[in-house]
Amino acid sequence: MKIARILKDGTPHFAVVENEEARLLANETFDSLVDEVLTTDTSLPLSDVQLLPPVHPGKLVCVGLNYLLHAKESGVPVPDEPMLFMCSSEAIVADGDQIELDSLDKRIDFEAEIAIVISRQARRISAAEAPHYIFGYSCANDVSNRDLQRQDGQFTRAKSFDTYKPLGPWIETEIDPSNLAIKLWQNGELKQSSFTSDMIFSINEIVAFVSSIMTLKPGDVILTGTPSGVSPMAPGDHIEIEIEGIGRLSNTVIAPKV
Repeated sequence: MKIARILKDGTPHFAVVENEEARLLANETFDSLVDEVLTTDTSLPLSDVQLLPPVHPGKLVCVGLNYLLHAKESGVPVPDEPMLFMCSSEAIVADGDQIELDSLDKRIDFEAEIAIVISRQARRISAAEAPHYIFGYSCANDVSNRDLQRQDGQFTRAKSFDTYKPLGPWIETEIDPSNLAIKLWQNGELKQSSFTSDMIFSINEIVAFVSSIMTLKPGDVILTGTPSGVSPMAPGDHIEIEIEGIGRLSNTVIAPKV
């Protein structure tokens, strides 16, 4: 089931996306979706609705260097455990929104990733238990200022600028994430192409590891790392990320606003 958030008459609504239509839900909060999805009789053409970020997480946790080939292209050793960092949830934007670069002088890369959306509170759970705490999955772009990463020696500033975390177009709740194709196109040219099976740490291992450090809450989002092929972006670029069984996330890059 594909769960989206849409804007109707100036008000956000949850909706189920099916057959190019968005059927409005009676659910008013994310927490209520976990217990029961309440459909209504109101449907709108998907082409006529504005998509919002599918969730507003309290925490946005990210994993670095989690694909073998990306670790190799980065010239760093394969990590022994997931490498975590935090990003601002205010960086999240929706499918169709613009990515505003923070600088024209620095290298700012795209990173296609599969995002985990947490369903219920999780603390010190096992990898075997993790699927019971996952609501679903979405597409994400972990936009990254490489120069600031090197300058700071950590990732928070480089990856937390407003608009640097496109997420969407919706959450897919019924999918096996273990071997999904993940692709990214820049201006129609395929730049990243891999499978989630190339992950060093699996989805379930990541959720268990994060929960061993911090309590995960409903709606929290975990980004799981990117495959090889990351490259810089420039104003005017059109970036499309597609994850098998989920959908396609599309955003255009713009120059910094004065």
